[in-house]
Amino acid sequence: MSEIGVGIIGGGYMGKAHAVAMSSVASVFGTRLRPRLEVVAASSQASAEKYRQAFGFRRAAVDWRDLIEDPTVEAIVIASPQTTHREIAEAAFARGLHVLCEKPLGASISDGEAMVAAALESGCRNMVGFNYIRTPASQFAQKLILEGRIGDVTYFRGEHTEDFDADPDGSATWRSQGISNGTMGDLAPHMINAAHRLIGPIGSLIAEVETVHTNRGGVAVTNDDHAQMMCRFESGVMGHMFFSRTATGRKMGYAYEVHGTKGAIRFDQEDQNALWLYLAEGPEEERGFRKILTGPAHPDYLAFCQGPGHGTGYQDQIIIEAKDFLVAIETGEDVWPTFEEGLNVNKVVYAALESSKQKAWVNV
Repeated sequence: MSEIGVGIIGGGYMGKAHAVAMSSVASVFGTRLRPRLEVVAASSQASAEKYRQAFGFRRAAVDWRDLIEDPTVEAIVIASPQTTHREIAEAAFARGLHVLCEKPLGASISDGEAMVAAALESGCRNMVGFNYIRTPASQFAQKLILEGRIGDVTYFRGEHTEDFDADPDGSATWRSQGISNGTMGDLAPHMINAAHRLIGPIGSLIAEVETVHTNRGGVAVTNDDHAQMMCRFESGVMGHMFFSRTATGRKMGYAYEVHGTKGAIRFDQEDQNALWLYLAEGPEEERGFRKILTGPAHPDYLAFCQGPGHGTGYQDQIIIEAKDFLVAIETGEDVWPTFEEGLNVNKVVYAALESSKQKAWVNV
């Protein structure tokens, strides 16, 4: 085993999750590369020092450029706002660093294209933080589909719904400004990524994108609250997706349903350790969806727990992500989802925004 110096840019919600994951991944999965937390960068010296002490980094930096130039840092995690992603990634690749970047990949299509180009030119490993598709249940769902257990897929329905902006009297936050912080930039990428993984690329779509609460505490909202999208996958499969931050009662509504000629699959992230499977087998009176509780027989579960049904949680998804990133660095082969997938997701997002303006079907 050998150590690898890691730097994390941003110490808030996702920065903390990645720091915990990097501290735990070698113990959980026995990775040959063992992360060493070297530098954390934040928006102020006080917050950077707070994160350094809380998470166990060796040094704190107020400027991400100092982190990039630190000779002990060999790989970085970008957990800062998407408007900063491109500049940080380009600088990191230029120095030969491996990069794990939180979604969405940059703040525009051009950002994503530039980041993909920089990654390819550098030859360094790159990955985007789509963590939800990594649950043992969703990995198992993909396995069932690939093995043909539900036959030929005929339909996909997905949603990513939450209610953190459901209150019309709520105050404006950073999420209220800028298209990349709206529902299409913030929540939609996760479910689009799931659709890509389970079904394949999206060829065309028609979408409606809407701002439900146009004013929050006297501040005009400049982005979207919810959106619906009909789509046709390149394989010919029909699909529908809904995204919302105003879905009252939904806390983590990352959910999908896949229909096939021999069965169907249902999943809901609010019950992330269960997968519902229907197989068109046996007498009609005995058929129905059955709940499968994840356990050691399912992908990436055993490393956390030997007990079936005991379950994994949100932080475990980030640890799985860290494991995949380290394996990519060790083997020299990228592990999905790479920056290219991040760009492909962005293309769907911006196609949906364009479709809503045109009120017409568009190609991705």
